[in-house]
Amino acid sequence: MTNGTDSFVFLGHWPSAGSFGFNTDILATNLINLSVVIGVLIFFGKGVLSDLLDNRKQRILNTIRNSEELRGRAVEQLEKARTRLRKVEMEADQFRVNGYSEIEREKMNLINSTYKTLEQLENYKNETIHFEQQRAINQVRQRVFQQALQGALGTLNSCLNNELHLRTINANIGMFGAMKEITD
Repeated sequence: MTNGTDSFVFLGHWPSAGSFGFNTDILATNLINLSVVIGVLIFFGKGVLSDLLDNRKQRILNTIRNSEELRGRAVEQLEKARTRLRKVEMEADQFRVNGYSEIEREKMNLINSTYKTLEQLENYKNETIHFEQQRAINQVRQRVFQQALQGALGTLNSCLNNELHLRTINANIGMFGAMKEITD
């Protein structure tokens, strides 16, 4: 059995005048082809994958920024509500005789609704971040799977000759026929 360097040595001994030949050492040529295909996939796939991840990272960061802005607005609303609460408390001191319990109820409702709004905004932010992360992961998985499948198909197509391809098709047709007879 020859090693991978024998094919290069063989190439060096080809006559230079008017003849053409093929290297029939399948193992050596397949190793060379596979190494070239794998090198090309790594070279081009790394950039695509890094671009996808960078884009997804920017989208997630934008979503986080938007959520933080929403949170900031909610905090501002909370401060405004607290200011209104202080104002209501001062008015409550003036009107204590006429409706102290009703004012207290309104105050609690206002605080509760503000906290609920703040919690809803926080939950929305967390759900958005989780959704974007899952979507990014799924897109990266799909892209990697698609590239691996294309690479495998390219490798298979380059390795199969016509006779082997026809034998494989005939064998698969025979298996389907046998499966059909079993199910009938």
